[in-house]
Amino acid sequence: MKKGFWDKLNKPFFCLAPMADVTDAAFRRLIAKYAKPNVMYTEFVSADGLVSAGKKNLIKDLVFDESERPIVAQIFTSKVENMKKGAKLIQDLGFDGVDINMGCPDKSIEKQGCGSALIKDHKLAQDLIQAAKVGAPKIPVSVKTRIGYNKNELDEWLPTLLEAEPAAVILHLRTRKEMSKVPAHWETAKDAVEIRNKIKSKTLIIGNGDVSSLNEAKQKAEEYGLDGIMIGRGIFGNPWLFSNHKPTKQEKLKALIEHAKLFEELVSHKKFHIMKKHFKAYVTGWLGAKELRMKLMEAENANQVESIINHLRLSQSSD
Repeated sequence: MKKGFWDKLNKPFFCLAPMADVTDAAFRRLIAKYAKPNVMYTEFVSADGLVSAGKKNLIKDLVFDESERPIVAQIFTSKVENMKKGAKLIQDLGFDGVDINMGCPDKSIEKQGCGSALIKDHKLAQDLIQAAKVGAPKIPVSVKTRIGYNKNELDEWLPTLLEAEPAAVILHLRTRKEMSKVPAHWETAKDAVEIRNKIKSKTLIIGNGDVSSLNEAKQKAEEYGLDGIMIGRGIFGNPWLFSNHKPTKQEKLKALIEHAKLFEELVSHKKFHIMKKHFKAYVTGWLGAKELRMKLMEAENANQVESIINHLRLSQSSD
């Protein structure tokens, strides 16, 4: 088992979750600047796409900066040969690790036999882990998954993964059926650690689901005996999440302008409207936030975002 950077982390450690159209190069750069987690993850990228003629467009999603290290690229496929080739590309691009998505519940992903669909195909799941190891022998391979498909299947599913010896298993503590509609089952995190310890596996177990602060992450890691915690949705509108800093309204607005500019610079291959989900997260919790959000929703580029926010500041200073 190749542990790589995972072995050098103090426990418990804290990771940024991979989220489609969220943890792109722009947002990660901002997070690295304001409150860097111990481990960064990219958005997930199709390994099938990375070995196809369309590779040139997809590879733009794998741009990263040295300030983000250690950084793990997450990929998905149900084809063993493409996993091997995709993992090799990830290694060649200089990433610190490669992660296999075995938890995404999106129907279009599942139709390809990927994401959560792999919970139903234990043999293929193991084969994909081995293929990634063969393709990228110099960097550690991890897996992000769920506790089961229709029900909690940790007793069978986790030992299957551990047998293939990934460096880490990140458990989103819900089933595929539950999506994100119910609270995460944190009591199952303790079961996962016990399963790992019972079979004397060296794989790290990382918990994920509904964690909204660094203090909560520390508490959960300690309570359930986890090696680390991964935080996802809690990062929205708060690049300071991995610190105990509570940003002011002005700090949030400044970060939003910076985020929009970075998006144009680093994610120009995607439409600017993706930023709108971030507007909602940054601009909340104060009088007049709703009105400002509505104006920002009309912005078509970073200059307009800056202009709208500066106009607000000007009008407030003259009140």
